[in-house]
Parts: sequence; structure tokens; C-alpha cells
Amino acid sequence: MRAVIIAAFVAFVLSLLATPFAVRVFRALKAGQPIREIGPATHLGKRGTPTMGGVVFILATVIAYGVGHLVSIGLPESAGRPKNITMTGIVLLGLFVCCGLVGFLDDWMKVKKKNSAGLNKRGKLIGQVLVGAFFGILALNFPRVLERGNQIYELTVGSEYLSLARDVEWMRTGTIVAVVIFIFVIMSTSNAVNLTDGLDGLATGASILVLMAYTMIAFWQYRHWCPDYPPARQGEAYCYVTRDPLEIAMVAAAAAGALLGFLWWNTSPARIFMGDTGALALGGLIGGMAMATRTVLLLPILGFLFVIITMSVVLQIISFRTTGKRIFRMSPLQHHFELKGWSEVNIVVRFWIIAGLGVLVALGVFYADFIKAEG
Repeated sequence: MRAVIIAAFVAFVLSLLATPFAVRVFRALKAGQPIREIGPATHLGKRGTPTMGGVVFILATVIAYGVGHLVSIGLPESAGRPKNITMTGIVLLGLFVCCGLVGFLDDWMKVKKKNSAGLNKRGKLIGQVLVGAFFGILALNFPRVLERGNQIYELTVGSEYLSLARDVEWMRTGTIVAVVIFIFVIMSTSNAVNLTDGLDGLATGASILVLMAYTMIAFWQYRHWCPDYPPARQGEAYCYVTRDPLEIAMVAAAAAGALLGFLWWNTSPARIFMGDTGALALGGLIGGMAMATRTVLLLPILGFLFVIITMSVVLQIISFRTTGKRIFRMSPLQHHFELKGWSEVNIVVRFWIIAGLGVLVALGVFYADFIKAEG
């Protein structure tokens, strides 16, 4: 647990101190956020605010993860607390960095073109598919083999089973379908967070809540990890077989800490935006967390705010194309309320509350599954 706390603290401090420096650098590079003319009038005052701030919390998370492992060197190794960097860390941080690179390319093209077009939809889609496929294959291969008594565990980051709070044994998909599901989850979450990133601090605060939940889930799995149980108790329903659960908790905590430091400068009025660099990276990481903790079907509840905002866009498109009428004044949903006269801070705080309620319900479902299995 000490490594998790230190990783979160280091990421927070690095992000808090490095973000003002990034603001100056991106201003010098004239990397300002282009603003669409058709959006709310209040957004025009944000023109020129530096973007690509996701670079800061991505780097802070990766560095903090390394520090967390340095702290772990002197601790005794257990099945759930490996001393060395694992495939779990590679997959999660790889998704974080590589999805961020796709977003960085999009942001950089927006800055160079000085408009909000950026990378075309096909290019962004191809980038997300390639990243999801590569890390999906890694996640479903290269197992960590552990022998405990008569029980042999071959643990991979991902799973061929659909899962809610753990793998559902009768919902096996097979390797190819599992990779496709992995790609779908990564694409869905990365685009959902990107759609949510429209107001100062909105996506940042919501992502912090989700990542804190994954820290708790992963640490709970670490405390109830099957390979660490005595042989006589292995195979009982109330233990988990996720791979490297403390590693997952460390990455989630480091990312949450880095976002908290970034939020200091990203909250209204924002001095810097995370851009697609940060939004796609966060979505990729959150999707990876769902796969690694075996909570794929729990993800829509954990990310309830992201689901609502994404569905507002889907419904708007369907309605306009079928009836020629719009359901909302503007989508994503947060801009609808802006056009209705709500203040930006009001919208952000209320949406954070919605995000928090989704997280609480999801944690309740996760714990209820544990209680039911234990009973």
C-alpha cells in the first residue's frame, strides 16, 4: 500500500508543479486551443488557452509509477506485489501513452491548421483500433504462471470472459472475440472521455472519481487474491484471479494523483486544457482498467457521466438524421445546458455529482457481489 500512496503523491506534486511550466511552453509555441464559432459565446473568451496539457499528467503518471516500483524494491515480493515492471503495467501505461499520442497528433494538427478540425475521423479511428488491437493481444497473451499447492494459475491482463465484478464463467468469448471486445472498450471509453472534455475541469474531475474507484477495486482484489491464499482456501468464490492487482492500484492511484494536480490549473477559468492528448489517454487507461480488473460490464455504471454525455450525441445525430429535428440545443449535453443559461461552474459541479453517484453505485455492486459470494 505504501508504494500506491507514494506513487499518487509523487504524481500529484509533479503535475501540480509542472503544469504552469507547460502553460508557458505551450504559449511560447502558440499551441492555443482553436474555438468553434458555432459553440456557446462564452467559449470565445477561451481562444488561445494552451492545449495538449495531457502531456503533463501522462508524464507525471509514468514517472510516479517508476518511483512506486523503486519504493517496492525493499519490500518482500508476493504474488500480488511484483518487484519488477509487469505486463500489467506495460499494457495499462502503454494504452495511456499511445492513446495520448493519437490525441497529441490530433491536437497538433488543430494548432498547425488553426482550426478545430484536427485529425480526420478515419485517421483517429485507425489509430485507436491499432492501439487497442496491439495491447489487446498483449493483454490476452504472455501469462504469469503461479503454482500454489495443487493449483496452477496462468494469469493474463485481459480475459476471454465477459465480467461484471469478476469473470462470468458461462460468458466465454474466445480469443479473437476477446480482442475485438478489448478494442471496442478502448475506443468507446476514449471517445466518451473526449466528448466529456468540453468545459473547464469537467473530464478531469470525473476521471479522478473513476480512477479512485479503480484504485479501491484493485486494492480490494489484492487483499483477496487467490494465489496468496493458503492451498486449502484456494478456489473459493470470494477471492479474485486478476493479474498483479497492486500494480493496477498503483497505476490508477498515480493517474488520479496526476489529474488532481492538473485540476488545480484546469478548473474554471482554465489556464490550460488537456486536449485530445489527455482525453483519449484517460479514456484508454480507464478502458484498460476495466479489462484488467475484470469489471467490463461494471464500466458503464462507473463511467455513468461519460455514458450520458455520449448518448446525448448519439440521440442528437439519430434524431436529426431521421426527423430533421434536434433533441438538444447543442450536443454534447453540457453545451445544451450552457445555451439554456447555466453557468459553466454550475454545470461542472452538478455533472461531477452525477459522476460520483455512478461511482458509488458501481462500488456498491462490486462489494455486493463479494458479500454474496462470501455468504
